[in-house]
Amino acid sequence: MDDSVVRDVVAMGKFLGSLDGIGVLGVAPARAKAKAPVRLAVSADPAGVEVRARSADAARSPAASPPLALPSAPVRSDRDAAAAELSLTAIRDEIGDCKRCRLCEGRNKIVFGQGNPVADLMFVGEAPGADEDAQGLAFVGRAGQLLTDMVEKGMRIQRSDVFIANVIKCRPPGNRPPENDEITTCQPFLEAQIKAVRPRVIVALGATAGKFMAKTGDPIARFRGRFASWDDIPVMPTYHPAYLLRTPSAKKTVWEDLKLVMDVLGTPAD
Repeated sequence: MDDSVVRDVVAMGKFLGSLDGIGVLGVAPARAKAKAPVRLAVSADPAGVEVRARSADAARSPAASPPLALPSAPVRSDRDAAAAELSLTAIRDEIGDCKRCRLCEGRNKIVFGQGNPVADLMFVGEAPGADEDAQGLAFVGRAGQLLTDMVEKGMRIQRSDVFIANVIKCRPPGNRPPENDEITTCQPFLEAQIKAVRPRVIVALGATAGKFMAKTGDPIARFRGRFASWDDIPVMPTYHPAYLLRTPSAKKTVWEDLKLVMDVLGTPAD
């Protein structure tokens, strides 16, 4: 096996927890395909009948599309960490003890987000959960620990080197999805955070963040894995870590998405 393939499998294994969990082990041998049947193709002229063999697979499947070209991540050589930190502090001050929407009634703490103020990579989730609401920090519960593993074990980036935020800053009751007016109310603050950090790539975690960042109403399964754009910043929508806790089989899919992000950042997995 090629060394680059081995490295890729090992990195994927670290991200998912075990190689067996992604189907690398115990692969059943492929069954032999039955010979394609001979089908009749009748011409428009009733006097002529043409007989030809057709592949059943070819009849069902369209021609394979060429792989999509990856977007270019913007160059950010002129960023100033101190200036970005000041901008983020000003945004947090502007939020204050926010009472702009109904979520203030049940929240414990505003979850502004945290991380490297000049991060190349930014993650945007949906909303704070119970652990985040209690601590005032983004992604600190079980889903947050999985996100840490995704970043550090899979992508080989320290979590402290990325910036993490959410579409909204307060926990919705019962962890329900944010409503449109709540998203609209918080939108200026997330946009300001993105402008302050100026990441080179954004990963949108889950349906709410994915739809917001990719500007679509489609289900997340339909557009994840394909780059969108936010002010010329490549955006990769993928599944939320909380979904991966419920559906471990989707971890391999997310790893494929993250490998595309690594390619755009110039740090490929292999």
